[in-house]
Amino acid sequence: MSVPLIMSVLLGVAMLVLAVMATRGRRSLGISILSAGLVSLLASVMFLLLGAPDVAMTEAAIGSGLTTFLFFFVLGRVRRGEHD
Repeated sequence: MSVPLIMSVLLGVAMLVLAVMATRGRRSLGISILSAGLVSLLASVMFLLLGAPDVAMTEAAIGSGLTTFLFFFVLGRVRRGEHD
């Protein structure tokens, strides 16, 4: 087996585990948000291994970075009870 194939399988398993953690986040909403961000980050690594660096950079910036920040920002506002 080649190294990229083994890496792809390991990343796929890690993505599945983190996705399960994100959907079963009854204990902590913050852990669910972080798990979803990590799934997106691992997806960007998978795109990089598949030879699509432009898609990988976009996924890392938007999917992992901006979306995770936005979820935590909104969660903080909802918990404080702020309105527009």
